[in-house]
Amino acid sequence: MAALIAENFRFLSLFFKSKDVMIFNGLVALGTVGSEELFSVVAFNCPCSPARNYIYGLAAIGVPALALFLIGVIWNNHTWNLVAECHKRGTKNFSAAATFLLFGSIMGRASVAPITWSVISLLRGEAYICALSEFVKPSSLDKFPADYGAEVLAKFPCRDVPANLTKFRDEVTRRLRYESQLFGWLLIGIVAVLIFLTKCLKHCCSPLSYRQEAYWAQYRSNEDKLFRRTAEVHSRILAAKNVKQFFGFVALDKEEKELVQEFPVEGVQPSPQWNAITGVYIYRENKGFPLYSRLHKWAKGVEGNGPTPEGHELLFLAS
Repeated sequence: MAALIAENFRFLSLFFKSKDVMIFNGLVALGTVGSEELFSVVAFNCPCSPARNYIYGLAAIGVPALALFLIGVIWNNHTWNLVAECHKRGTKNFSAAATFLLFGSIMGRASVAPITWSVISLLRGEAYICALSEFVKPSSLDKFPADYGAEVLAKFPCRDVPANLTKFRDEVTRRLRYESQLFGWLLIGIVAVLIFLTKCLKHCCSPLSYRQEAYWAQYRSNEDKLFRRTAEVHSRILAAKNVKQFFGFVALDKEEKELVQEFPVEGVQPSPQWNAITGVYIYRENKGFPLYSRLHKWAKGVEGNGPTPEGHELLFLAS
């Protein structure tokens, strides 16, 4: 049981498996900060009306965060690898814990931008003040006029208040801004602790040495670049042959003519080969030799995705 738990925790390496991921997450965060600042300056406009402030303020924080989260899920290659895996092979190769950790990795990466948006919104405080100003209890304000209520408090974010309420508006704004920024700093602290624990678990549970993990990351990156580049050339040459067969000729530029002459393409790969190299990959060793990807495993002629007498499989996902 302990061995199974240790194996499943190796999925945690998905989130911070390479420096490239850290750089990408940093760029996403910076882009989100810029977008939030632009939104606050250009688009945010509190209605300063009871019942509307709360909805608008929460929507200003939550709706963009939700949109960024969904975009992050869509852009994550693991999402579509998981979809392909479930469609072609099901989840029979994954335990419940492993499946949960895989989803956690996808959600974790997709959460970078929405968390950044939420933190910046809370630190700025405008949306929080807009949402909660009407809920401040008048009795908590010293000598607040009894004939004013939630309707006037809802106008505090817009500074459209009688002169005798200016000092109360400043106090309410200061109080709500303090609460908003406190929640923002707490969110930063919680995320930092989670990242630290994830990094610790990754290094403790990884079955690979530091150097082998670095090599594996380089291999995955190079394989992906070469595969995409070769697929682009292959598809262009195949398209040129089909166009030529239809029209009798094909209009190619000099570079394309050189590609057609240098790389003869006879046909396309059958669907079983595409299926074999598509989907979630679990790190595997065969007879003591590592298999770094589904393409690598296919090239070596290794069948199946489960442990065999000749080799063993480690629950450690590739990107």
